[in-house]
Amino acid sequence: MGKKMLVIGESREGVLRNVTFEAIAAAKQISSDGEVVGILCGEGDLTEQGNEMVYYGADRVITVSDEKLKTYTSEGYGQAVKAVIEDESPEGIVMGHTAVGKDLTPKLASKLETGLISDVTEVSSEGGNIIFTRPIYSGKAFEKKIITEGLIFATIRPNNIASLERDESRSGEVTTKDVDIADLRPIIKDIIRKGSECVDLSESKVIVAGGRGVKSAEGFEPLEELADVLGGAIGASRGACDAGYCDYSLQIGQTGKVVTPDLYIAAGISGAIQHLAGMSNSKVIVAINKDPEANIFNVADYGIVGDLFEVVPKLKEEMLKVKV
Repeated sequence: MGKKMLVIGESREGVLRNVTFEAIAAAKQISSDGEVVGILCGEGDLTEQGNEMVYYGADRVITVSDEKLKTYTSEGYGQAVKAVIEDESPEGIVMGHTAVGKDLTPKLASKLETGLISDVTEVSSEGGNIIFTRPIYSGKAFEKKIITEGLIFATIRPNNIASLERDESRSGEVTTKDVDIADLRPIIKDIIRKGSECVDLSESKVIVAGGRGVKSAEGFEPLEELADVLGGAIGASRGACDAGYCDYSLQIGQTGKVVTPDLYIAAGISGAIQHLAGMSNSKVIVAINKDPEANIFNVADYGIVGDLFEVVPKLKEEMLKVKV
């Protein structure tokens, strides 16, 4: 018999994040033909976003709208989601392993007195058990976990579990639930976003990253041009951030963001172990470095020994030819 699964959706500036659709795909795999119910929190009419979740595989969606949910807080969203969980009594919950997911899900797990498997990169089944695979030791190894009893609760790493095809012919009910959100202790007055206004780094399929080898903030310009051509995002090593070449919001690595794009281009990055911890699981890695002994070549699928200021513009030219 199928399991009833709940998927906690996440949006940014009114647009659902891709990891929400990936979470739906994971939930459907876990449910074994059971019902998949989406949850959306926010302000105003969330019907359009709810329909998007249905198009990507949710059977129905419950929205909770309140002015106190306009901006994410763990307290506000926690109250809303917990109320839906208590009403629906699901057998499992899935959410993206994003900044919001990493903040909200442990709080919910504590309130529900259940366990949580975080940062899942693969969901499979064997012998009637659902197996969750997650990286450990900064990606040097992987562990497999099963839940023997109680609620299934997991967060999935973006860009690892493929979403289902969008199908507008799918239909499902989108309803609104009234939840009395108690006064919030933290009040967010304003959000000032730092860093690039380009593609979201954690969900980008293509990332062009620079290290100390870019030599200056201006040195990132050819990388940005290549990223624009590829429809990708810009990233950086800690060395480049520490040197003041770019904002820390672009940092990839053990103390930065962990990314798993389809294509990762590392330009002028030596390959310190802390950086590799944040990108070594990328599907294809291309390294560009003047030093043929650079550690980055040990994890790269393709390596180019050369000056990035000569190689990157040529790559951009060739990519433009292919796109035409």
